[in-house]
Amino acid sequence: MFYIGVIFMYDYSVCPHYDILCIDLKSFFASVSCRLKGLDPKTTKLAVVGDTKSIGSVVLAATPELKKLGIKTGSRLFEIPARSDIYIINPSMKIYLDYSMRITEIALKYVAPEDFHQYSVDEFFMDVTHSYKLFAASPRELAKKIKDEIYETTLIECAVGIGDNLLLSKVALDLEAKHMPDGITEWRYKDVVEKMWHIKPLSKFWGINKKSEKKLNQRGIFNIGDLANYPHEYLKRDFGIIGVDWHLHANGIDFSKISEKHKVHSPSIAKSQILMRDYKFSETYVVLFEHVDEVTHRLRLMKQLVRTVQFSVGTKDGHIYRKQFTIKEGTNSEDIIIKHVWQHLKQIADPYALYRTISVTLTNFIPDSQKQVSLFQDVDKMLKEEALMKTIDALKVKYGQLSVMRAISCTEASTLKLREGLIAGHKR
Repeated sequence: MFYIGVIFMYDYSVCPHYDILCIDLKSFFASVSCRLKGLDPKTTKLAVVGDTKSIGSVVLAATPELKKLGIKTGSRLFEIPARSDIYIINPSMKIYLDYSMRITEIALKYVAPEDFHQYSVDEFFMDVTHSYKLFAASPRELAKKIKDEIYETTLIECAVGIGDNLLLSKVALDLEAKHMPDGITEWRYKDVVEKMWHIKPLSKFWGINKKSEKKLNQRGIFNIGDLANYPHEYLKRDFGIIGVDWHLHANGIDFSKISEKHKVHSPSIAKSQILMRDYKFSETYVVLFEHVDEVTHRLRLMKQLVRTVQFSVGTKDGHIYRKQFTIKEGTNSEDIIIKHVWQHLKQIADPYALYRTISVTLTNFIPDSQKQVSLFQDVDKMLKEEALMKTIDALKVKYGQLSVMRAISCTEASTLKLREGLIAGHKR
């Protein structure tokens, strides 16, 4: 779609003009795994899966050649063709993190730590506005220099998006740089109409998910140009501050600055898991209890009480049952939380379905010093329970999660032992 004669609402001359690099390590897990085996990631068909011994295990990463066969992140092990030219391996999280650290050290040769932001293990931002002239004639030239050094040091390919702000560099990376012959592209404010406004579906754009896309579609907004030209006051009315952000972003505007450290105003503690097999409804209780045990353990170490609890379970067919509830006085007791969770879940979930995902999230915290005691509570019993929880927490901190387990964690449905010693949920 072409936009002719559009009157711009924003004056880009007063917007921030930085030189931001967004760098993505291509198929990082799969590429590192290939290099460890002396293989070329560009020509090898390789998948990294959560557990090669479990047929239902999830594909964590795949090389470009394997993706051509329809296997991608989120596919299952049983979907991978049984072929001699396809490598299937377990993840090596410690090695992946070692590679990531080596690449971070390269990046920090060119910017100060406050101008570097690690977005994920395989993606990071660099603000080179004030430093690129020390090493190159232009931001693009520096991007190539960093890209080449990363490859020479680790044999890992990367792509680089360059922009006037974090948003433009990220969108440039995701939508164009990864497909360019040299893996580098540059988007500036002047490119917004030509390069951004045609983007559709909306969920391809950073910050817009499928659910939001559907709501925007109902208002006649189908691409980023539609969003950029939709009255911002209506977006604010219908979506709140996020609607204003969408409007700014659709016009290429982002006031974020790497050096201004983000402050978490609404902290949360969460635990989620993709199950390695189909679980009956009754079996989900075991995993839910283990998740609640873990998040409340972390909650107590933070000396906090939780007021808001959210949980969800997902069926093998992709249906999600979720619920959020509030405990007005706050608690850090796993027994209280699991009691509420299970009561709610029995009311909303299909008892005959098979389940594959589980998640528990705690939000809305208050200091545990504000704990209130009801006149109807047995104070002696409560103090004994708190003393027991403190002892268990101390043992887990000193000897690990498996040092104290509930009896249900010895059943077949338990995943606790499988997760012990993992990094980010995966093998070291």
